[in-house]
Amino acid sequence: MSSTFSLSFEPSQDKGALRRQLQAERLALVDRHERAVHLQQVLRVWLVGREDTSIGAYWPIKGEFDALPALYRWSEAEDQRRIGLPVINRDTKQLRFHVWYPGCPMEEDAYGIPKPKDTEAFEPSLLLVPCVGYGPDGTRLGYGGGFYDRTLAALTPRPYTVGVGYGHGFIPWLKAEPHDVPLDAILNEDGVVWQRPA
Repeated sequence: MSSTFSLSFEPSQDKGALRRQLQAERLALVDRHERAVHLQQVLRVWLVGREDTSIGAYWPIKGEFDALPALYRWSEAEDQRRIGLPVINRDTKQLRFHVWYPGCPMEEDAYGIPKPKDTEAFEPSLLLVPCVGYGPDGTRLGYGGGFYDRTLAALTPRPYTVGVGYGHGFIPWLKAEPHDVPLDAILNEDGVVWQRPA
């Protein structure tokens, strides 16, 4: 699938406005389901070459790509594989990852996003990060809360980070700010968009 996509707007240089524009564009994608199917396949194939046994993911909101079906298929291949969803620490504003599986007990966090209830916490070796937008060299545009940046800055060892998003979210002029932690790889429905050289 080609994700060549012409934005219906001139992307704003203001990050707050750009976030709103990209979210609206993502929700309006008429072929979003088809793009999601392709990205599921890309992710599943990409994971075959990885040796990770623990992946931190996210609960999809606002039209984000839902990686959980691909991750569940990945976890079924071996008993020791774990998937986690984020739980926000209110004091540090950092994320901890708690085991998730289909049908596990869930509750809403302070932002109304479902999170695992009373499951084991663990530190993932690979972290899937949703992208509102993304740019060169692993630059990510998120929702502006800084949760992932704070979390990654505090984790030792730092997990391998993979941004996932649709092709329309590529912003060629997007620059990282001093507090931004760049991603190690970015995937979209066409494949690997960028990966840090080994």
